[in-house]
Amino acid sequence: MLARLQSDIQCILDRDPAARSRFEVVTCYPGLHAIWLHLPAHWCWTHGFKWLGRFISHLARWFTGIEIHPGAVIGERVFIDHGMGVVIGETAEIGDDVLMYHQVTLGGRSRGRFKRHPTIGNGVLLGAGAKIIGPITIGDGTKIGANALVVKDVPPNSVVTGIPANTTPGDVIA
Repeated sequence: MLARLQSDIQCILDRDPAARSRFEVVTCYPGLHAIWLHLPAHWCWTHGFKWLGRFISHLARWFTGIEIHPGAVIGERVFIDHGMGVVIGETAEIGDDVLMYHQVTLGGRSRGRFKRHPTIGNGVLLGAGAKIIGPITIGDGTKIGANALVVKDVPPNSVVTGIPANTTPGDVIA
């Protein structure tokens, strides 16, 4: 567990040029606090303590402005930068090394107790205000542009922009 916490801190130091020290990251990064509070909330959720998981999640949202349902599955080294307004739904799955900016929504577009939120691959960038809606898959290495509305599967290593989103497979952002 300690290795996980250390890698979460290091990923922020590696990705954010504004991060000046480990102490600053631990004390001043609400995206990190939201991820760390999600860990016990998710444990509670998966071990049958649903109310306690929701309560921890609720406290995390109150403290950070980031709403992560305790049922969501989040990989390692996920960095939520400027996270105010981020919403991650119950059946969302997020891979490793994902960078997410403020006001991103990983939402559902139906009701029921089944997979209704997106699956985000490894190494994905989710631009500010992006809305990824429904039980779709975003492939590894994809870049989702700011304010894009994504409602269809996206292949790996794509660039996605617009409303509704258009995909350009294989594009590279320099």
